[in-house]
Amino acid sequence: MGTEEIVVIGAGLAAVSAIEALRDEGYAGPLTLVGKEPELPYERPQLSKDFLSGAKEFKLSHDKEWYAEKDVTVLTGATATALNLDAGTVTLDNGEELPFGTLLLATGADPKTPPIPGIEDATTLRTVDDARRLKDAVQPGTRVVMVGGGWIGLEVAASVTALGGKAVVLEAAAQPLLNVLGPTLGEHVAALHTRHGVEVHTGTTVEAIEKGVVRTSVGEIPADIVLVAVGAAPATGLAADAGLEVGDGIVVDERLRTSDPRVFAAGDVALANHTVLGPLRVEHWDNAIKQGRLAARTMLGKDGAYDWQPYFFTDQFEFSMEYVGHSSPEDEVVLRGNVDGDEFIAYWRDGGTVTAGMNVGIWDVNDKLRELVGTDADPDQLTDLS
Repeated sequence: MGTEEIVVIGAGLAAVSAIEALRDEGYAGPLTLVGKEPELPYERPQLSKDFLSGAKEFKLSHDKEWYAEKDVTVLTGATATALNLDAGTVTLDNGEELPFGTLLLATGADPKTPPIPGIEDATTLRTVDDARRLKDAVQPGTRVVMVGGGWIGLEVAASVTALGGKAVVLEAAAQPLLNVLGPTLGEHVAALHTRHGVEVHTGTTVEAIEKGVVRTSVGEIPADIVLVAVGAAPATGLAADAGLEVGDGIVVDERLRTSDPRVFAAGDVALANHTVLGPLRVEHWDNAIKQGRLAARTMLGKDGAYDWQPYFFTDQFEFSMEYVGHSSPEDEVVLRGNVDGDEFIAYWRDGGTVTAGMNVGIWDVNDKLRELVGTDADPDQLTDLS
């Protein structure tokens, strides 16, 4: 390896997408991927959804033959412990030093662990090994208590229910997903879970985790397994120690360049300067894929900028949806369609401007929603898109 070497730290979607794009865009030089898990790269959304529920088998992004065909050196089970910008090297946990000419940091985010007594006895869901352990542990009747009623907590609750377990969701806010969906849709999602046997406690704080029980502000909740899902913190340690600019993520411009021109960041770890929305860090698969591709193009001197609207999806029981845009808790919500039947469109508006849209149980309309985001529209102009 030499000074032209491109090294990618991380093995998630942003990393894989960057490698795909580098080869597709004509880069034929040395290319190395460093991943701390023993597995080859894979898509994380399956961990809380189809894989955990038993609906599908675990799937890699690519098999080892693909990496060999693309002439990519893959180092699994390897952790980058130091980044020396002066020398242009990355040090691994086995002492090996990798020289680089260009570096992509796609280190992702790590689950937050709040300072709750007994938190060390709880589990989190970030890796396939986490998902395997949880899946193996859930038997019919197993009580799994989710601390946090966000996307991961709710998806795990649905998957645990599919496995025959008893899911319990503890959410500090008045409704699940309050800051994302608002009170009306948050209550709708809570009611959906309740109908399927999930025990949902809102306005509830966790005081301690003890053997077989979670002590909360509303009393003791029996628990065989406690899963903490209260968000994730960007893995910025490597960048910060090297002197790169960090905030709520590694700070990058609209082309994903860090404060060092040789170093880029993409995916969950990147606090990127969106061309319209400003500094933004997004923890969703679509963003990771697109940022990986953009980072690759920027490395190769090609055009592109962080200008797409955030997008994500979820499947919980019969509730399947796609969301595009970036709303705020204060935004007005306009609903169109059959809300009770889970076939509707939701719009978020700020001062007349559509900030986000969500299609629930109605398909092939997300592109139309994407076109509406950022435009001015009166409520009577917003329809169910049928």
